This record gives sequence, structure tokens and C-alpha cells, in this order.
Amino acid sequence: MLDLLTDHKIPVGRWAKQAFDWLNANGGVVFSFISDVMGGLIDGVLFVLQGAHPLIVVAAMVGLTYVIQRTWKTCLLVLAGLLFILNQGYWDPTMESLSLILIACATCMVIGVPIGIAAAHRPRLQRAITPLLDLMQTLPTFVYLIPAIVFFGLGMVPGLLATVIFVLPAPIRLTALGIGSTPPALLEAADSFGATGRQRLWKVELPYALPQIMAGLTQAIMLSLSMVVIAALVGANGLGVPVVRALNTVNTSLGFESGFIIVVVAIILDRMLKVTRT
Repeated sequence: MLDLLTDHKIPVGRWAKQAFDWLNANGGVVFSFISDVMGGLIDGVLFVLQGAHPLIVVAAMVGLTYVIQRTWKTCLLVLAGLLFILNQGYWDPTMESLSLILIACATCMVIGVPIGIAAAHRPRLQRAITPLLDLMQTLPTFVYLIPAIVFFGLGMVPGLLATVIFVLPAPIRLTALGIGSTPPALLEAADSFGATGRQRLWKVELPYALPQIMAGLTQAIMLSLSMVVIAALVGANGLGVPVVRALNTVNTSLGFESGFIIVVVAIILDRMLKVTRT
């Protein structure tokens, strides 16, 4: 019985290779378009972040923090973190990683929030996509890099696309959770005042779910940061490069410095975008 099972292996790997080969042979125009768009976005964000003087970027991020949080304590924390990055000499790699994170998170939120809303309103859709989301989150992240390299070569673009695929389930799940947890009393009150479905969504469900949606954004940021090192393996610039270099050379000093900078970036972005329900 065991020999029967092992002698008739299901060719999962061969099927996957055939699918990728077919896509690579027939989808060249599409992949070139995606690569050009993503590459243009990365270059544009990098032009802004690296073209401006670092102190101007620091001032802009501190100002944005105050607009969002309305507290000087958080602003001082963001200021201290950014000045620490400058002091350590990791400004350019940080801006490169930040460009990848911003584009990946923006893409995930644009795609993930509408899907999460639809899933919250349609239980059958939510049951259908849950296994796919589980697969996307549990599949080893290195596996995403293989088709990314096949379709897009080395560089920032394959790292960005692998990051998007890995991060996307977080905003979908948390948006669906936030919309689905809206108290029935609020929905009944909206219905009693004659609210349409669109009005109920924009005036009741989305405001109530905002903390969960922002939690999805912060989760997307943290997951994107976890992909920084992995993306460096396919030629993506940023903070992952010194981490990989430190690993290859067993350089404890370089590894600790670059790793700690990643932690500082995570703290800064988390504090900047933290939203609590009032």
C-alpha cells in the first residue's frame, strides 16, 4: 500500500512549473506593464524621500504625526527616532525600505479594504476566501520570491510584489472583523432613520470599524518590515541589505545596528498611525 502511494506521486511541483512557464510565455506584456508601473511608483517615492533634505523629511513626518495624533509626546518620539536613524548613517537605506513599505501598504489597503467590506456583508464570500487567505499567510515567504524572480527578474519590483501578496490578508481580515462587529443597535438606528445601504456603510460601519482598519494598516506595516530582509535576497535595496551582509560575514555590530534601525522604523510608523476608538 505504501509503495502504491509513493510510486504514484501527484505532480504538484510539475503542474506549478508548467503554469508559471505558460504565464511567463504568454503574459510578457502584462508583466512588463506591472513592472513599469511598480518601478515608476518606487522611483517616484524615492525621488521625494531622497531628493529632499533629510531634515525637511523629518519635519514633514513630525508634522504629519501631530496632525494624526494631536500629541507632542508622540511627535517627540518620532523626532527622536528619525534623528537616531540619521545619527547611525542609515538614512538612505531607511528611505528605500520606507518607499517599499508605503507602496506595498497602500496597494494592500486599496485592495484589502473593499474585499474586507464585501466579505463582512457576504458570509458566503468570506467562507470562500478564508482558505485562500490562510494559504497566503502560511506559505513560506521564500516561495513567493520564486515566481516573482521568474516574472520580474531581480530588483525592487519582485520584492514589492512578494510583500504585497504576503501582507494582503491582514487588512482583509481586520476590515471584515471591524465591519462585522458593528453593534446591531447602531445599524437598527441607521435603518430607523431611513439610511440607505451606502449611507449606513459610510456613516456607521466605517467610522465604527476605523480602529480595526487602522490596525490592519499597522499590521501591514509590521509584516512589510518583516519582508525587508527577505526582499533583499532578490536585489531589493533598503535595510535588508546590511542585515544580509552582516549574516554573510558574521558581523555582529552591523547586524545589531541594522536590525535595531528596523525596530525603530516599526515603532515610528506604529505610533504615527495608531488610532483608538473614542
